[in-house]
Amino acid sequence: MKSTAMTKGALADAVATACEMKKKDVVKALASIAEIATAEVKKSGVFTLPGLCRIKTRKKPATKAGKKEIFGKMCVVKAKPARTIVKAFPVAALKKEF
Repeated sequence: MKSTAMTKGALADAVATACEMKKKDVVKALASIAEIATAEVKKSGVFTLPGLCRIKTRKKPATKAGKKEIFGKMCVVKAKPARTIVKAFPVAALKKEF
């Protein structure tokens, strides 16, 4: 039994009915939350949506080119540059629900 994720429109409808607001206003609020979260993650590397999740960034170091033994075979590995990884972690209150 596979269920699909809630779409942005469905989320806006649910919040609009729960808070007795217009869907148009809720869509604007969701867009502003996304903008604020993006700016904050770029600036400080951490953003928390209270009661939902924490978004963090971390630096993944560069890898050197060379040969590595993978499953008993020697493979040539290309060099990769350093990059920033963005991850989201559920807050403790959400973890306790399951």
